[in-house]
Amino acid sequence: MDNSGKEKEALALIAEADKKRKSSRLGTLFGGSSRKYEEACEMYVRAGNMFKMAKNWSAAGNAFSQAAHLHLQMDNKLDGAINFLDAGNAFKKAEPQEAINCLNQAIEIYTDMGRFTIAAKHHISIAEIYESELLDVNKAIAHYEQAADYYKGEESTSAANKCLMKVASYAAQLEQYQKAIDIYEQIGTYAMDSVLLKYGAKDHFFKAALCHFCVDMLNARLSLQRYEEMFPAFADARECKLVKKLLDAYEEQDVDAFTDAVKNFDSILRLDQWSTTMLLRIKKQIQDEESDLR
Repeated sequence: MDNSGKEKEALALIAEADKKRKSSRLGTLFGGSSRKYEEACEMYVRAGNMFKMAKNWSAAGNAFSQAAHLHLQMDNKLDGAINFLDAGNAFKKAEPQEAINCLNQAIEIYTDMGRFTIAAKHHISIAEIYESELLDVNKAIAHYEQAADYYKGEESTSAANKCLMKVASYAAQLEQYQKAIDIYEQIGTYAMDSVLLKYGAKDHFFKAALCHFCVDMLNARLSLQRYEEMFPAFADARECKLVKKLLDAYEEQDVDAFTDAVKNFDSILRLDQWSTTMLLRIKKQIQDEESDLR
């Protein structure tokens, strides 16, 4: 479908909105109303939607951003925030960094208004852009942490924990094991005290144990004992039994036993990518130690 007509229409609307904006400035000097500003805002938004139809994402983002700035000049903060979000969503498809700038401006408005749950949601959006588009894990972590803080402040523990799980996952990948351990233990403890979440506690303790294992085998064994004492059901979990087999294989410097234990577990309960990465790191430690002994 040819949308070039929509683009021309959008450009004409932008030109008309610019005129109204300029004439409104003059009108304001002589005590004129802000009606022309409002009309200009409507035109920028209509133009933004037409650019979206024409798939001209950068132009759409710019149009929505113009509307947002005008709303702020009129002290219409909520409308400004909404238009910044529209701009951010358009820019996501063409200019990720510009999308982040717009989302940050929306977040600033929402936090000023005390709407922290909405601000948290958009921090997650920024984190996802850093994850998938800009490939900056450290900045993604920072935004997931900020979202978690806002959710905690609003007593949304479940939403906060989802963000912290992302933080822990990335922290472990960056070899920031203690940070990951603290989060997994905190979420595991929260889960084991909840009737609805109790079953999932073993997964968090399993991941914490793998992080311990990456640092120090003895510490991993001690932490495993502690998790069993805290949460007796963990002792019967396949995950706990796997870690015990792996610890024994590690002590014996038996790579084959380690590999077999992982394969047997994976044939019953599929290991996710994160767990596989951690297990490969631990296996490499055994292989390296074997090489050193030769």
